[in-house]
Amino acid sequence: MKVLAFAATNHKASINKQLVTHAANLLAADKGAEVEILDMNDYELPLYSIERQTEDGMHPLAQQFFDKIGAADAVLISFAEHNGSYAAVYKNLFDWASRIDMKVYQGKPTVLLSTSPGSAGASNVLAGAVNSAGFFAMDLKGSLSVPSFNDNFDVEKGELTNPELAAELKKILASV
Repeated sequence: MKVLAFAATNHKASINKQLVTHAANLLAADKGAEVEILDMNDYELPLYSIERQTEDGMHPLAQQFFDKIGAADAVLISFAEHNGSYAAVYKNLFDWASRIDMKVYQGKPTVLLSTSPGSAGASNVLAGAVNSAGFFAMDLKGSLSVPSFNDNFDVEKGELTNPELAAELKKILASV
């Protein structure tokens, strides 16, 4: 199984990247999955516009992102919440990729995660992603918001410390 995982943010010390890496490592350990973790900093594109696409064509990084999803057997995403919504770097990349094909996630089994330092755990952005999953051909296997990241995740060990959240994540990943 080939798993593509990424945090939907360009923050270099992202807690969402730590969470999605943990989830990917669980799949690697439990199912022998081959994991590729993308860094959104490698996918910073010019701001999407139809004029830019018409003049310059499809940006090669958008095509590369789309192709990586197509080559994967499953996708794991952890969303950072910026003002209640997606981080600009993800939204822009997604906008570019959706111009290749609205079915960006190409029917791939997908797990959606989110976390934040606060008690809401980036639940607003996660709810938006869950609610729109079907429009973009995401085979949504489950979602999990991890509240109060610093209280529920051991950064040194790179794992969830809250037993209920850890069990829920394992349950969701088992369906992939």
